[in-house]
Amino acid sequence: MTRARRTLAAAVTLAVASMTLTGCFEESSPHDAVRDFLVGWQSEDYALAAGRTDGDPATVGKALANAKLELDAASFRFRIKSVSVNGDESKADFRAEVDLGENTPLWEYDGSLPLHLVDGRWKVRWSPSVLHPQLKEGQRFAVETNPKPRQPVVDRSGDALQNELYVYVVGVVPSQLGDRAEDVVAKLSLITGYAKDRLLSRIRSSPPDKFVPLVTFGRSRYLSMKPKLAGISGIQTDPQPQPIDPADPKQIVGKVSALTPEDEQKLGGPQRAGDSVGQSGLQQAYQDYLTGSTETKVITLDLKTGRQVAKLREWPGRQNVSVKTTIDSRTQAAAERAVAETETSALVAVQRDTGEILAVGTSGLNQEKDALAGRFPAGTAFSIVAADALIKSGVSTRQRLACPAERTVGGAKFVHTSQTAGSAASATFQENFAKGCVTALASLARRVSAGSLATSAKSFGIGQSWRLPLKSFSGGLPELSSDADKARAIAGQNVEVSPLSMALVAAAVGSGTWRPPVLVTDPKSPDPAAEIAPAPQPPPVAMDPKVRTALTAMMRAGATGSPAQAGRGRVYGVRATAGSQDKPMTWFVGWQGDVAIAVLAKNYDAAAVAGSFFSGLRDQS
Repeated sequence: MTRARRTLAAAVTLAVASMTLTGCFEESSPHDAVRDFLVGWQSEDYALAAGRTDGDPATVGKALANAKLELDAASFRFRIKSVSVNGDESKADFRAEVDLGENTPLWEYDGSLPLHLVDGRWKVRWSPSVLHPQLKEGQRFAVETNPKPRQPVVDRSGDALQNELYVYVVGVVPSQLGDRAEDVVAKLSLITGYAKDRLLSRIRSSPPDKFVPLVTFGRSRYLSMKPKLAGISGIQTDPQPQPIDPADPKQIVGKVSALTPEDEQKLGGPQRAGDSVGQSGLQQAYQDYLTGSTETKVITLDLKTGRQVAKLREWPGRQNVSVKTTIDSRTQAAAERAVAETETSALVAVQRDTGEILAVGTSGLNQEKDALAGRFPAGTAFSIVAADALIKSGVSTRQRLACPAERTVGGAKFVHTSQTAGSAASATFQENFAKGCVTALASLARRVSAGSLATSAKSFGIGQSWRLPLKSFSGGLPELSSDADKARAIAGQNVEVSPLSMALVAAAVGSGTWRPPVLVTDPKSPDPAAEIAPAPQPPPVAMDPKVRTALTAMMRAGATGSPAQAGRGRVYGVRATAGSQDKPMTWFVGWQGDVAIAVLAKNYDAAAVAGSFFSGLRDQS
């Protein structure tokens, strides 16, 4: 919960508390003094609160205001537990809730207000113990924090998927500033844009002899700011290495930046959990895990010596942890080299038997928005799914089908532009599948029902609600209400898929079971504060063994003689075309060994990218 949201909640609580107290308490009783003092303290109307004490109004008001600064508190809230009266003396017990800001639990404690009659009016007997039972004269509050360094995102072997870069933490040692703290933060606020009151609160709330981090800069920003920072006496800079420079797959790992003034407003001020903020990818999705929460202590200090007197409360903080992904750096390197040969392409590789994402490589496309979550026409790559439905409906892989250059099915026109179109001899269903003859495949629309196509699509994960920590798209099949709709679906013209969803289709045929994708194995959920277990993944779906045998042979034929079959080892797959004439795209969907892939390329042969990938993977073995 952010500081801003907590403050709003406190304001609402205050309004309710005010009405409750006003409605319940009678005049000429200690309740009036208790109500006004706590409501004034909570609402920062310190004059109202001070007027209900027997202390000097200026002294009391300053003590209340200082308590908020010394704790760097977003808000105070109070609940009266009891009020007792014994002649001219009274005592009120209350429960306090202090919001210490982002990433820190509420500090709750019990306090007491001693009251007595002064000239016929009930007054709170003022002393520092009114603020907290353990606070005494000559003491003040302070908050001591111990932030933890950011943890890395790692691959399946535990190796970091980012390199260390230095960030520059600018701060002060309060005891070295003397009475210049306000002047220092005013100058720092002016050149950085950070809120002056937040910077000052952080200084005032810290032990005087500890370095207090105020602002964190990346290297380029720090170098540009360095001359201005040098002009502020008392400012110190602490260079700190942090794992923030992403390695491949860069967009999946994500960017990290130093906290900006905009982040400060959004997150509620300089974060005690570390001044690095994930901006994209897994760094953003798992921000709270990677930074954890800060070890925090509320203490009292002696005003003269600055030494700790008492520890009022301590929170060990949530330990930050690395995020373990399924990315295989060797496979990722092969993917990067393969797509580098193209201007626009995406390659997603998954482990055939688990659905774990091994690599995401792109050129000219975004790894998350396009490779995982893109919505692209499936084209004849969808014939893998359609073949499942057709074979189950009784279509033999040996059935002969003509492959004319053009064909109309149910009023929908299909055009096959390959040189093999219009051949005199009819080819088998398997041969037409292998060469991607759209006119032959579309002619089978009347041999299969819309329900069968929809069932097969679902069994291959198309349209399933799987769960990934990043954006993803499982594919979409529209309602099929006619032969034309079914023919378009078989040809993949009205079906949208992502490279990820098609890699999982390949893995399903290769392994015999469709499985949902997995990108992160630990932690199990991006939200460490989640009270409800994340929604379960769709269950694995086993293929019909006979259909799998037929599809395996069809995909072996589809890869044979293609650029995907480069070097040694058997490759299984299908080459496909998709898109329009002005925006043509090609697909290769298949597998070799235990690695299944989908490649989408524009103005390039996706099968050639697949061949380069498989060769590169073998060369690293």
